[in-house]
Amino acid sequence: MSDTPQPWENPAQTMRDVMEEIGDYSIVTHPAADVSDADITSRAHLITLPKDRRLEDITAQQRTALEWLKPTRRRGTARLEHLDSLIDWANRFKGEASALYAKPDMEAPTLTCISDYHQADAPADGKIDETARHCAHRAIYSFPLSEEWKAWMRVSGKPLDKDDMGEFIEANAKDVMDPTPAILKGEIDDKNQPWENRLITTAAQIEGRFGQLHQLLAMSRQFQVFEKSDLQVSSNRDTGEAMIQFKSEHRDATGAPLVVPNLIIVTIPVFRGGAPYRMPVRFRYRKMGGEVKFILTVYNPEKSFEAAFNEATARATEETGLPLFLGTPEA
Repeated sequence: MSDTPQPWENPAQTMRDVMEEIGDYSIVTHPAADVSDADITSRAHLITLPKDRRLEDITAQQRTALEWLKPTRRRGTARLEHLDSLIDWANRFKGEASALYAKPDMEAPTLTCISDYHQADAPADGKIDETARHCAHRAIYSFPLSEEWKAWMRVSGKPLDKDDMGEFIEANAKDVMDPTPAILKGEIDDKNQPWENRLITTAAQIEGRFGQLHQLLAMSRQFQVFEKSDLQVSSNRDTGEAMIQFKSEHRDATGAPLVVPNLIIVTIPVFRGGAPYRMPVRFRYRKMGGEVKFILTVYNPEKSFEAAFNEATARATEETGLPLFLGTPEA
């Protein structure tokens, strides 16, 4: 008997011989240990199929198989609940091109760290940018606005009736700060605290008078406005011109002119767990028919928000050593 193996004794070899006669083929194998993932994912993997000898692209399947046990690159977005967590995340994953992006939106402020950000320098025209990165590994910290901040911003500038105003003041009485003697005196002095002089200056600019919490509570319980109207007519005998002036005054129940404070001080944090900020709140009322509407307006809240936001972002840049950009990063 011949020592040469017959085709039926080795079916695999027989099939390989048949495929070789039909056309080219390649065997899909696991990459060698000394081949990097970058080399594998940067080239296409093609095979020929027997049916109609069509060409099939299995690049996507090959890359999926490579990531079955281990991803080829970092990607994803972490949602963090504390500024310390974002700083720790940035220090763990940062590289020489990592960057911070801050969005100073008063309703939804955020701070984003991109660990695989593009490197510096512009690429040459018409050439592949060797410094380009995927920018796919990120962490986002959404600044949590304090409940006190949200409550005062919610009513700021909106007309309230007496009962609603009273309920709001009673529910948030802890936020209202009585003015100090220096503020009530209303004079700038080097002996005053810097924040006292700042509030005194603000009151002078808007012709305000600071009131106390008990005054607001008293007005919310019993507040009556009596309107006195006068019509004055004057004429110039030389020219014959006449002037008509309508004067309206609000008085209290005794008939005396009504004088109410038009400023209060609230001390609230901008962000949850953050430092409190002293802010003046303008207090006004409007007589509309037989009703009186009260309006509480936080004066220049943007300044306090900006100070709190800048303090937080400055800490992040200092403790991570990363550059900070104001705005929204590339999608």
